[in-house]
Amino acid sequence: MTKNDFITDVAIKAGLSRKNAAAAINAFTAVVSKCLKEGDSVQTGLGIFEVKKRAARNGINPTTKEPIAIPEKNVVHFKAGAAVRKTINE
Repeated sequence: MTKNDFITDVAIKAGLSRKNAAAAINAFTAVVSKCLKEGDSVQTGLGIFEVKKRAARNGINPTTKEPIAIPEKNVVHFKAGAAVRKTINE
């Protein structure tokens, strides 16, 4: 599903115009991004968004087969809520 498809589905489901649905989705994305950047987790009915630290590790350059050091970095982790897990397992 593309972002445009998502906006269309949200607009239909919520009875909004595509413009208002796009604004709501963009606002949700902006708020979640801001909270994650500040180190906060975000709990929604959809699930929990949080930042986790991925440890530094050794890897291999697939082109040259030389070992490389991959530095630690922060990654976004999402854990689906119970309602979402139940829906996809029906």
